[in-house]
Amino acid sequence: MTAPLAGIVVVALEAAISAPFATRQLADLGATVIKVERPEGDFARHYDSVVQGESAFFVWANRGKQSVALDVKDADAVATLRGLIAGADVFIHNISPAAAKRLGLDAAALLARHPHLIAAEISGYGHGGPRTDDKAYDLAIQAEAGVFSVTGAEEMSKVGFSVADICAGMYAFSSILAALVRRERTGEGAAIEVSMLDSLAEWMSAPLYNTVYSGAQAPRTGRRHHAIAPYGTFALSDGSTILIAVQSDGEWRSMAEHLMGDTGLGTDPRFATNSDRLANVDDLEALIRERLASLSVDEARAGLAAGRIAHARVNDLQALWRHEQLRARDRFVEVQTPSGPVELLRTPFDISGWTPLDGPIPALDEHDDDVLNAVLDRGTRRGDPGQ
Repeated sequence: MTAPLAGIVVVALEAAISAPFATRQLADLGATVIKVERPEGDFARHYDSVVQGESAFFVWANRGKQSVALDVKDADAVATLRGLIAGADVFIHNISPAAAKRLGLDAAALLARHPHLIAAEISGYGHGGPRTDDKAYDLAIQAEAGVFSVTGAEEMSKVGFSVADICAGMYAFSSILAALVRRERTGEGAAIEVSMLDSLAEWMSAPLYNTVYSGAQAPRTGRRHHAIAPYGTFALSDGSTILIAVQSDGEWRSMAEHLMGDTGLGTDPRFATNSDRLANVDDLEALIRERLASLSVDEARAGLAAGRIAHARVNDLQALWRHEQLRARDRFVEVQTPSGPVELLRTPFDISGWTPLDGPIPALDEHDDDVLNAVLDRGTRRGDPGQ
């Protein structure tokens, strides 16, 4: 079966994570993605060299793409870029709004020149307002969006992966897919603007609304859930850690019976409702810790399973790599890089009748000239106004 985005051409003036992550999803779905890099390469190529000589960040976000090195300060290079954009279905960038306007590559200007085009841009703070041109990286946006204020325990903490970049990249990706569907129906192109701050603020909505409408910010709770109990991590007798997640009063009564061995705890006035359990969470967790200290890991998991209580091992990253569910479901694939083959996670896309290609990681300026020439010819044939 044909790849979902076969025949779609994407040109990306991109670096680091947010736009590359969006375009990797498009490449995974079969689009031809032409990654335009500065002459020295996307700086994410040089964050580290741990993946058999390649950067973990770059390998993660750039498989299946073509790489073209262009210096956008050079007039001839800009002319080449404009020619590629004219032949594209989608153009995306994550350069600053000011730089995009200077180059005439802002989404609105490109859509005016190329009515067929879906032009997308990712910035830190979005257009308008006092912060439009401020430089923004993932941790800066985590800080601005209040993520630090809800993460950690006594000391605030960041989220341990590029959550601001990822959420902006996924909103860009989903917006592009929606615009492609609309264009198929109506012929309209689109100008898409995605702000990292807007995107991460949306993901923060539940704690944000809770704070605004209650008048008080909930304290950071570290390993515990701030609004549900028992919902958090507990040490087991062998020194490992388990997460237990109770979502309802009925589940608590089942846990009291099957894990705690004391049905009376299910209706104990201190713990009968979620509000009661939160108010007495220290006493509740002390009882759970005492019970787990007397059980083997297998006994604890068996009791939780009998009670249909959600639980999980607390894995480190090596354990995730060996995860029996991922391995049993064949969620790994060998991918070629400039330094040789590496094993990576497969794309999460699982669409019947189609197998993702899991394309290689491009070296800097490694591309198929026939592909580039076909895109340039496509733009010439279109002859959009102002090309």
